[in-house]
Amino acid sequence: MIHKYIERILRARVYDVASETPLDRAPGLTRRFDNRVYIKREDLQPVFSFKLRGAYNKIVSLDDAAKRAGVIAASAGNHAQGLALSAQQLGIRAVIVMPCTTPAIKVRAVQNFGAETVLFGDSYDEAYEHALSLAEEQKLTFVHPYDDPEVIAGQGTIGMEILRQHTGDIHAIFIPVGGGGLIAGVAAYVKFVRPDIKIIGVEPDDADCLNRALKAKRRVILKQVGLFADGVAVRQIGKEPFHIAHQYVDDVVTVDTDEICAAIKDIFDDTRSVAEPAGALGVAGLKKYVASTGVRDQCLIAIESGANINFDRLRHVAERAQVGEHREMLLAVTIPEKPGSFLDFCRVLGRRSITEFNYRYFDDHAAHIFAGIAIADGSRDSEEIIAQLREHGFAVTNMTGNELAVEHIRYMVGGHAPRLLDETVYSFEFPERPGALLKFLSFMGGRWNISLFHYRNHGAAFGRVLMGIQVPKAEKRAFREFLDTIGFAYREETDNPAYRLFAGGNASS
Repeated sequence: MIHKYIERILRARVYDVASETPLDRAPGLTRRFDNRVYIKREDLQPVFSFKLRGAYNKIVSLDDAAKRAGVIAASAGNHAQGLALSAQQLGIRAVIVMPCTTPAIKVRAVQNFGAETVLFGDSYDEAYEHALSLAEEQKLTFVHPYDDPEVIAGQGTIGMEILRQHTGDIHAIFIPVGGGGLIAGVAAYVKFVRPDIKIIGVEPDDADCLNRALKAKRRVILKQVGLFADGVAVRQIGKEPFHIAHQYVDDVVTVDTDEICAAIKDIFDDTRSVAEPAGALGVAGLKKYVASTGVRDQCLIAIESGANINFDRLRHVAERAQVGEHREMLLAVTIPEKPGSFLDFCRVLGRRSITEFNYRYFDDHAAHIFAGIAIADGSRDSEEIIAQLREHGFAVTNMTGNELAVEHIRYMVGGHAPRLLDETVYSFEFPERPGALLKFLSFMGGRWNISLFHYRNHGAAFGRVLMGIQVPKAEKRAFREFLDTIGFAYREETDNPAYRLFAGGNASS
């Protein structure tokens, strides 16, 4: 099978539309991690992503009749723009089906390349099914974003470029993974030419479809995926990519949202480019690999796969980058509600920098403080701070990895209910489209009262909502059935310590 792909990669016609991107040395990362670190700059492509390589290679391979009929795809992101530009270059019709949640800037970007856009459904899966129906009705060729040999071969030209640009020793190449087209193409070429080089996939820890498939030795379908790195938010690895990956991928590293944000900052520091979350996965995985293996004095290469990030998401990235770099910790600290307690708290911290401090009076006995503290040495420094606070009699809960605390509670400190409300608390992901909240409330009707509500948007297709709802015990089952019916991703947070300390009606208990 690998020989088939080598032949396809060598004759791929991607350079009619794509550029051979540079392999840039990352001086900051090189110094910090005692390895020679390079970044493959696919963010410099005409559509700011590698996706046009595979899209163009697929449609240029079609026969004349298929080209005359046109092509269609389902995508809200980089594949859409790559296919639109490729079709424009070849002068053929292109139709892109996009979820209704797609930000207007992405819709316009596709239209600016001359493609027709069809908005359908709230998710990629719904748009995908509609695109297949339109393809059959209008005799269009469906161009899959990753599960197609010609698409995989187009992406594989990145591996060919890397080996041509760096002829010396390479320890490992770190590759973002969504549906698997990129890692399959690069792995096929690199392992054929240089089997000594490690191929390491990198996935978000809440969208690790390849990681789980390799462990199960078969493709699996994730029940739901995280949406922060929306460019790789795929529930199942592609069939064809998995055939290649299970033979040639050496390892998969998973990273969390904070680590991705920290990698975006690292890339900016070294290149002055702003990667999208999916585009920064390679660097995030490289950093985690070095930390876990202790590898030194090696050549490590990360593929920066794209830079299509909405400007208003940068606030969220900046907020979380310090935590991802292990330079900030978030603590919930309980101190006596009496004069001098704040001073005692600050004396324990000494000259450490406080990055955030939230407090509001609640009762006469105890004060709950939400504090961000700059740290210098990762987990060792964190453990030392917590130990010192506890030695001085302060109750401490580490909130650094608590998603509810980071996304909602830090903005709600002081929002305690005045009495015990018997509320159940859930976090939801709402599609960013008009009527989403109305749909939720309409389904719920007047059966249950909303006692808490906090909404955060980060410029993504989905906004995050924290909601408290008063549900009598006898109606718990009916309420659960309601949640499953509306189709929004949710998680119960009633027992989350961040909620109980800073927003619950029984916070002092």
